[in-house]
Amino acid sequence: MGEGLKDTVLVIGLGSPIVSDDRVGLEVVRRIEEMRLDGVETRQEAIGGLDIIPMIMGYRRVIIVDAIKSGARPPGTVMVFDPEDFAPTITDSSAHDVNLATAMYLGRQLEPESMPEQVRFIAVEVEELLTVSEEMTPAVEAAVPDAVAKVLRLLGLDVEGGEVE
Repeated sequence: MGEGLKDTVLVIGLGSPIVSDDRVGLEVVRRIEEMRLDGVETRQEAIGGLDIIPMIMGYRRVIIVDAIKSGARPPGTVMVFDPEDFAPTITDSSAHDVNLATAMYLGRQLEPESMPEQVRFIAVEVEELLTVSEEMTPAVEAAVPDAVAKVLRLLGLDVEGGEVE
């Protein structure tokens, strides 16, 4: 398993550029993209569910940055998860309503040799996912540098003061 996978790390930001805090994943990845890091490929996507599978196939390591609204933590909290952390949310729902955990599970069942060996999620707790706006709420906007730093750490880069050393 894992032979033929690209060593380039894929960093995907998920979200909508016109829905308030849902744009946080896109903004984090935009900032990573501007750093032009060797061995890192970035994508900004407004997709979800099963559409993620073909996008991540063929990469050894993937980092996905997205908004999460659990209500369990204050807006602006940045968390790092492994796919296994979402195992309880895997469902047999219709293909039109598949969450990321279910998509990852299905991908590993259908194409195990093409799926990444490591997937990590950076999730930013958000406040507003219903308002059409190109502005994020202040707490989520303030969390972007922390989310960028967490991505850089997952990439194996030391971060201090927001800059790569």
